[in-house]
Amino acid sequence: MSSEKPVKLRCRNVWKVYGENPGQFFKDHSGLVDDPDATYQKIKESDHIGAACNVSFDVHEGEIFIIMGLSGSGKSTMVRCISRLVEPTAGEVILDGNDVLKFNEEELIDFRRHKMGMVFQNFGLLPHLTVLENIAFPLKIQGISEEKRLARAREVIDLVDLNGRENSFPRQLSGGQQQRVGIARSLAVEPEIWFLDEPFSALDPLIRRQMQDEFMRLQKMLHKTIVFITHDFLEALRLADRIAIMKDGRVVQIGTPAELVLNPADDYVMEFTQDVPRVRVITAGEIITSADTDSGDLPTVDAQDNLEKIMPLFGSSPEGLIVKSEGKIIGRVTPQCVVNALASESAK
Repeated sequence: MSSEKPVKLRCRNVWKVYGENPGQFFKDHSGLVDDPDATYQKIKESDHIGAACNVSFDVHEGEIFIIMGLSGSGKSTMVRCISRLVEPTAGEVILDGNDVLKFNEEELIDFRRHKMGMVFQNFGLLPHLTVLENIAFPLKIQGISEEKRLARAREVIDLVDLNGRENSFPRQLSGGQQQRVGIARSLAVEPEIWFLDEPFSALDPLIRRQMQDEFMRLQKMLHKTIVFITHDFLEALRLADRIAIMKDGRVVQIGTPAELVLNPADDYVMEFTQDVPRVRVITAGEIITSADTDSGDLPTVDAQDNLEKIMPLFGSSPEGLIVKSEGKIIGRVTPQCVVNALASESAK
């Protein structure tokens, strides 16, 4: 589980306030910890706008951490604060023990060039460069030799399945292919942390689902630490290890998809999750009966597989399925386990 892995990124009491004098609320820093609700109220009463308000969360190594909410909730502001595309008004952003907000200009440039990758909704491809040249461009900025940067670009072209398109220009590509180029370009620098801000929302539904599948394929290979922004809960459900839901600049709830669906913190979270079928969020690992190590000839499923995925397997294996986590058997799941889980949720 991602929560058992080391923390890669810590956000602590991050605020981004817009207005005439946003720093006035944090001169003595008392508002950060002592009474953030009072600080939030003062900001509203002073005709300032709190785009991010006392936001705190951890992101673990190799985790897909999704920040979501409606338009204006503060989700995109947060990823820009973390990367310092906008400067937070107060708080801490700790990456590998170092506060990104204290980086000087040289350290910040190094962080952006070598440690982070970013993909936006707008692909931002350079129209006069080929696919190969677009992907190699960040490495050119780093001063890497042409031979090495083109070799690396070809590696990621293979990774995102764009072989044969190396010499095409952006205008000659479909929307999904253009987004693959954007993803490949961000991966070319081999980032330690990957920020994706609604990368698929401009795509048609079918292409969007294909890109989500492609994204998950890449993550299984690369195990990146990812902060992903979306307003689509079904997308978050497919991709996330954990989700933070924001409203009016504040985090309302953080949890796994199952925790948010089955135990929403308030009506706002419930609105996001009310139409989600429970079979898509309850996982095999959450309903195992025992740590049965005698697998016999039973089919094996992953602990993170949801009920929607495993239920058809009971047709050929009514006695149950063996559940594994990271290659180790952790128990067995039976049809009765599924019935009990769904009956329990229906009774709530």
